[in-house]
Amino acid sequence: MKFLIHSLNHSLMITAFVFVMMVLVDFFEALTQGKMSGFIKSGIKRQYIISSFLGVIPGCLGAFMDVSLYVHGLITFGAIAGGMIATSGDESFVMLALFPGKALLLFGLLFICGVVFGWIADKLVPIFKIQPCEECVLTEIHPVEASKIFNFDSIIKHFKDISLARFLLLMILLSLIVGLSAGIFGQHDWGWDKITLLSLLILAVLIVIVTPDHYIEEHVWQHIFKKHIWKVFLWTFGALTLIELGLNYWHLESMVKGNILIVLILASLTAIIPESGPHLIFVIMFSKGLVPFSVLFASSFIQDGHGLLPLLSYSVKDSIIVKLYNFIIGFGLGFLLYLVGF
Repeated sequence: MKFLIHSLNHSLMITAFVFVMMVLVDFFEALTQGKMSGFIKSGIKRQYIISSFLGVIPGCLGAFMDVSLYVHGLITFGAIAGGMIATSGDESFVMLALFPGKALLLFGLLFICGVVFGWIADKLVPIFKIQPCEECVLTEIHPVEASKIFNFDSIIKHFKDISLARFLLLMILLSLIVGLSAGIFGQHDWGWDKITLLSLLILAVLIVIVTPDHYIEEHVWQHIFKKHIWKVFLWTFGALTLIELGLNYWHLESMVKGNILIVLILASLTAIIPESGPHLIFVIMFSKGLVPFSVLFASSFIQDGHGLLPLLSYSVKDSIIVKLYNFIIGFGLGFLLYLVGF
């Protein structure tokens, strides 16, 4: 059962990194929300760059903002398609944890593709006669009360009448810090990745301490922790365990490397699923050298985590066309990369 312990150990480390990164991204997104929205609205000609930039931000927040802008008629169909091309969902955090250098290269390529193919998509819009919705009203996302952050009186009040969510988050984060420091999970040696994760965990503790109750409850506890993290852990643990079993008992390495084209097709088809999680198996396989970059690229290009889900409630037709367009281009580029040996 060594492989189960190994999978559990790595799953805890990856999930901790994903959780902290989600908290940091959400925190800074909330702090700059007003300025960022104003910048986007005032520069419609920059929409391909902006929507792709939002999409490439790890997690779902940038993709959700792209959808919000699209349904309000502030960005074009091409811009939303480009934003979804650049989006890799929660898998972005896992990639940063497993292979940060190659992950950043992939994000850069996806950003460029989002801009280029977003522009091309708009040239095709007259054929499909697509018009962004201009009357939808999305649920308001409350920004962090900036005036209360780092306010000594507010921080004291947080602990005098501490909420259950804040208490549980602090206990979880402090337990992760102790576990990582003591070598209970993660690497035993003090490498740069362990030091980085420990630093991020400490920063997350500070954020939980200084932010208002409504932010802790709505953004961190209800959205990030209860909606995302348990799924990330289960999918990561499941993918790692499956691949470890395959490597040890099913001759997975020789089987996969002898059928890369089939794996590329499967990865592209799986990427159609509008949910973070199923795609993780291809991320894990790439990290272990089982599949080439072309498979990871096609999967990341086509899939958008659950970033496209809000658009389904406004326009099923637009959602299908976005996904179909991204599938055709993503699989085509992935196939070309495969042919040239990547």
